[in-house]
Amino acid sequence: MFDEGWMIQAWHSGFDDRARAIVEARAAGRTLEEAGAEFRVSRERVRQIITQLQRRHAAMTDIAHQGWRETLRAVGAAPAVRREAFAAALGVRDHVVLELNLLEAGLNAPHTWVGPLRGWWTAHPDALDAALRRLVASAPLAGDALREAARTAGVPEGIPLTGLLDDPRSKVAPNADRHWVRRKARGRDSAYLYLLEAGRPCTAEELLKPMSVATEKAAREALRRDDRFVLSRPEGSWALAEWSHLRLTPFSNAVEALVAVVTEHGPIARGSLFAKVTELYPVTAWRLTQCLLSDQIGETADGLIDLVTRGAQPIEEAEPAQPATMAVHGDVLGARIPVDRDVLRGSGVRVNSWLTWRLGLRQAPMSRTFATFGGHAPLSVRRGTSVAQVSSLRRHALELGVVDGCVLALVLNLREGSAQVHHGCEEEACPARATSST
Repeated sequence: MFDEGWMIQAWHSGFDDRARAIVEARAAGRTLEEAGAEFRVSRERVRQIITQLQRRHAAMTDIAHQGWRETLRAVGAAPAVRREAFAAALGVRDHVVLELNLLEAGLNAPHTWVGPLRGWWTAHPDALDAALRRLVASAPLAGDALREAARTAGVPEGIPLTGLLDDPRSKVAPNADRHWVRRKARGRDSAYLYLLEAGRPCTAEELLKPMSVATEKAAREALRRDDRFVLSRPEGSWALAEWSHLRLTPFSNAVEALVAVVTEHGPIARGSLFAKVTELYPVTAWRLTQCLLSDQIGETADGLIDLVTRGAQPIEEAEPAQPATMAVHGDVLGARIPVDRDVLRGSGVRVNSWLTWRLGLRQAPMSRTFATFGGHAPLSVRRGTSVAQVSSLRRHALELGVVDGCVLALVLNLREGSAQVHHGCEEEACPARATSST
């Protein structure tokens, strides 16, 4: 055990003023470059001075106490230990000069994603970083569960955890409710914690605020991409997949449910098929009729529904009624598309299925791609089971200067395989021209 006053006496009698100042600067977190600039010496000279002081102080400590290195290493076996704990183990007052002994014993500041954790020491510099990453991997975390999760991950008590997690280099961040969510999944993680706290399914509208999104469509699209959430039908609310006490469908859409029933039961009459599917996935008969256009489903010679892979012939719908917004002239198809927020935001554009029927896209999913001009990406038209869709027209809309309420004219040349997009408004009734004139 040290005489408590011995180390302080050594600090004042064994080091000159500049040496003490350099040790204090490094202990305060200054880099070698910063300390060198402060004392007008090179980075390498600062390192040399620290090394010389370290060895001199170690020799002085050897005279006063044998086995001090082993004592420090034993205390430093944990991922991170405060400097005062080492002082207590040696029976001395906590003082900056102790850091020279810690360095000599092979200890270092613990590593974190924000850099070395000053004031803490360890024999295993990477251990704290590993524990913090285990903690982050368990996100999302409710605010009141953070400390317990940290203990489970092996993060020592007293670590400035909030500061580390809130740093921009951390993979988690606090949401509006001060829960910890992943930076790249803020909305979905916030929805997960909200549902967990509510203990019941919630509508997309209820989840707008916790998810910090503007529209129910955006909320639904985000939740659909995450297998932690399931859609509870027929009411259309969202629940957690881990809630085994709820009767929730394992299917993400009606096509999956229909294919599952046909796979299990084999060739089946349409009425019986629809009845069995609605037991698993409540949905309208109209929607199921649309699902029969899936390229996985077909009809046998005796009129039963079966899988195409088992020999059934794909089902084609009769030609839909031609809408007034679409026209055909030889090898050219035209469609008038109203401009709304979805078009301006870059979403895919829903169109009447007559367009895809005329393009020969009779099953789903099927698509056809058209070349464009002016450096635009190719334009695709896709047939789904319940809707047809044109790829984003946002760049065309921006170049043409259209606004919400305008009309775009889409022209598809089937013989050339090309597409053009024009401003389709009547001049006297164009919202864009009315806006510019004011």
